[in-house]
Amino acid sequence: MNCKTTKLRDAISFALAVGAISATGTGIAFAQDQSQPTTLDRIEVTGTRIRQVDTETSQPVLTISRGEIEKQGFSSVADILQNISAVGTPPISRAQPLSSGEAVGGTFISLRDLGAARTLVLLNGKRLGITTSGLQDISTVPVAAIERIEVLKDGASSIYGSDAIAGVINIITRSNYEGAAASVYYGQYSEGDGGTTLGDVTMGFTGERGSLTIAAEWADEKKVASADRPYSAYPRSNIHPDLGWTVVGQYGGFAVSSLFPLPGFANGRYILRDGGDPRNPADYRPQNVDSTVTADKTNTNLQTDLRTPQERRALFVDGIYDLTDNVRFRTNLMYSNRDSVRQVAGYPYQAIAFGTPMAANSYFNPLGVEIQNWWRRTWEVPRTSQSDLTTYRFSGNFEGSFEVGEKFFDWDVGYLYNQNKLVQTGTGNLNLTSLRAAVGPSFLNGDGVVQCGTATAPIALNQCVPYNPFIHFGNTGQGALSGNQALQAFLFPTSHATAETESTVFTANLAGSLFTLPAGDLGFAIGLENRKEEGAFSPDSLVQSGNTTDLANFPTNGSYTVDEVYAELQIPVLSDLPGAQELSFNVATRYSDYDAFGDTVNNKFGFKWKPIESLMIRGTIADGFRAPTINDLYGGGSQSFDFFTDPCDVQFGASRTSTAVRARCQAGLGAVNANTFRQLQQGFVPTTVASSQTPVAFLSGSNDQLTPEQSRSKNLGAVWSPGFAEGLNVALDWWEIKVENTIISDSANLILNDCYINDIAARCGAFQRDPLTGIVNYLRRTGINAGYREVEGYDLDVAYRLPTESWGNFAIQWTSTYTVRDDLVSTKNPVTHPNPFTGVGWAATDTGTHFRIRSNLNLNWELGEWGASWTARYYSGLKEACLSAAAYPDECSNPTYSAPSNSGSATSRATNELGSNTFHDLQVRWTAPWNATISVGANNVFNHVGQVFYSQPSANVSYYGGFDIGRFMYMRYTQRF
Repeated sequence: MNCKTTKLRDAISFALAVGAISATGTGIAFAQDQSQPTTLDRIEVTGTRIRQVDTETSQPVLTISRGEIEKQGFSSVADILQNISAVGTPPISRAQPLSSGEAVGGTFISLRDLGAARTLVLLNGKRLGITTSGLQDISTVPVAAIERIEVLKDGASSIYGSDAIAGVINIITRSNYEGAAASVYYGQYSEGDGGTTLGDVTMGFTGERGSLTIAAEWADEKKVASADRPYSAYPRSNIHPDLGWTVVGQYGGFAVSSLFPLPGFANGRYILRDGGDPRNPADYRPQNVDSTVTADKTNTNLQTDLRTPQERRALFVDGIYDLTDNVRFRTNLMYSNRDSVRQVAGYPYQAIAFGTPMAANSYFNPLGVEIQNWWRRTWEVPRTSQSDLTTYRFSGNFEGSFEVGEKFFDWDVGYLYNQNKLVQTGTGNLNLTSLRAAVGPSFLNGDGVVQCGTATAPIALNQCVPYNPFIHFGNTGQGALSGNQALQAFLFPTSHATAETESTVFTANLAGSLFTLPAGDLGFAIGLENRKEEGAFSPDSLVQSGNTTDLANFPTNGSYTVDEVYAELQIPVLSDLPGAQELSFNVATRYSDYDAFGDTVNNKFGFKWKPIESLMIRGTIADGFRAPTINDLYGGGSQSFDFFTDPCDVQFGASRTSTAVRARCQAGLGAVNANTFRQLQQGFVPTTVASSQTPVAFLSGSNDQLTPEQSRSKNLGAVWSPGFAEGLNVALDWWEIKVENTIISDSANLILNDCYINDIAARCGAFQRDPLTGIVNYLRRTGINAGYREVEGYDLDVAYRLPTESWGNFAIQWTSTYTVRDDLVSTKNPVTHPNPFTGVGWAATDTGTHFRIRSNLNLNWELGEWGASWTARYYSGLKEACLSAAAYPDECSNPTYSAPSNSGSATSRATNELGSNTFHDLQVRWTAPWNATISVGANNVFNHVGQVFYSQPSANVSYYGGFDIGRFMYMRYTQRF
């Protein structure tokens, strides 16, 4: 099919491109006619603004081509990037349905495990849109539109500004495409679930003065339930199927204690016996609270997602039109919609946490006195949240070149507008006003119907529905939640949250060569940029009020503007000399002026030296920074159920061994005895392990006094292409990044430790304790600038191409990342012992899951119309906290392990060493005579299952959220026209 355009079609294409309202842009040079050779053979490589012939720069850049993307069995940009060895754990994985907030449902990339906010993502050299927390959702980009992906594994703030600390990912889209192609893809796990369907169409029209490329994509990825995999079917996996079940279950009941006594009942927890009368006190029996048995408890994994579903739609347009022989207009336009859903178990309601006692005169009250401490998990209505994100993007660039003397100069002036609009819809949380009425006074009316209110002051049936939380799940009747649609509608509202962020960028760039040195042209690039980021997140009004069991969120609204100027020089020093086939330096600087906090200057120095033609030595040292985000500065705050260790706990806290800490605790505990104080966990029962989750929500908020993070990155490496082995390339790079003045979320542990262990009185005002139980029942934390993060490691990239006449063409690519150290200091206090995270999985909620080695080996074979690929993805072992060194010694390889910590002393933590994992992928493809390609394959072809991780890194089940969850088989058919 010939898709060449006529003059009229050229004009129509140009008008469509200019008139569209959403898209992206590029900084790549376009081809000119033969009279301007400087733009024919020079391109812009990620990491530099200077266009050049040599694609090898002083910084390491990994390129993933269109062909390599098609030879993988992955259907999304996220899956493609997540399998790069230099990429760390995603901050929000699809195995974490308990995550909350604006970013839930998106996919984000974290280079070097430094966090997605420290990895800059570009689309054709321009920033991707962000959330108010500065995260860039790569799920908005359709795979069908991608030509290649360039991954700069080095800092680049001097070139691109904020956020380029760990590296830069530049997604470059297809352009000047001629023809048409359509693909269909379907795959599912061998267990028969997780079906993924994808369809895409790409069309291109080219003419004498321009081109138009259109790519459309739709994808639907189904859920996988935790119950459908053995390692995730139970809270502590199938190894311990009886452990971890919660006492706050779907049975319903009440608790009796010295603080909350009830007549006729000794201290303990009580539930209704099977078949019992919920209004008869004699039919209530003690609940079995033995944590090693499942009786009277609930397995919440039965209602929790292992892999959350997602549906994506996208349309991408690239338009080019040559206005003159030397001036071109280019526009990118993108519409994208991502719809994702997550589900977790029904809410574990505990009345004491919300102050909703059952009234003494409730018809369903079996005791006739107020019951303050009742509970019931609302199993009938699981909690679900739907995130619907729509992205509109427009980029327009005027690009051109001109000649001064014999020097050619390239220029561009551009505009970018990116808008993300989010709507979140949630169900499964209780309206506390409705709940108070439902368990308030009620009576049996003359029609035999239980009605809210009293006989003398009834509440209309359509205004209130009575609730009996003591009726077990599955049992029906008046007041039961099961099968009672009227009660469910009364108790469970549908919440709606909205968010909108806008990025507006104006740029102007000029590049070329100033003059000729003995070793070559002195190249330069200069530019200006004005960028404005605006963002708002508005939770549901009921959620804002705190009158629901949903974690309270408060509105975020703010903006900031930055004006920037940069300059870069490429300085050739020596060439074509013995011991110096090439020696060049690259220097760059960028000045950034923010209206929110002030200005900053970031510099870079790099060198490239070729002592012989086959060997290149390269290195860089670069400044970096990350500006505080809109949420950091202007966030309204939210509630969270934090995990922490109370220093005053006499079993797990510092009070156990320190008399000074215990004395400070007694001063803060008031009438509660510090010698017997125990921290309470979910269910308001004493903690059974260190770092337990609070039963009452804490508050987090913003801090408008935050200043930017600052970093220094270093890179030194060599690239070897030996003449005796044509087609072999070996690259080895050492890298080190230190981020100082880090923006961290202050934590309950830091605040309480500062108060009681470090004796910092000012920190004691950030929390309060309950006067009866002594537990921390109020704590507010914000972001702070404190400490540092330092990572160091090596990258090894080996590529070899071996063509043969009889056996076809073979290609081998081996990429590996070895992390020497990953250290964190998260306090302003002087410390000599940073927390070491390399090779550990327990810190996943704070800094990622820290594999020491990640390595990918790919073998590719092509012969005529046939081809095959095999990939091995390797993850080194991890250590995690033992489930219980005493109870399960066979799962605790190092019960006496001690690690340095920010407190300056070794911290004892029984650990278990878990071995490495390798997942194998296979694809076979055939190019048909009718210009089609048929590919079949399987990711994790051997159905390898990783070890159980009780620390639940990047997941809400006992498994690592980045591992494959089964053998995924797929087929792709591509027809070209």
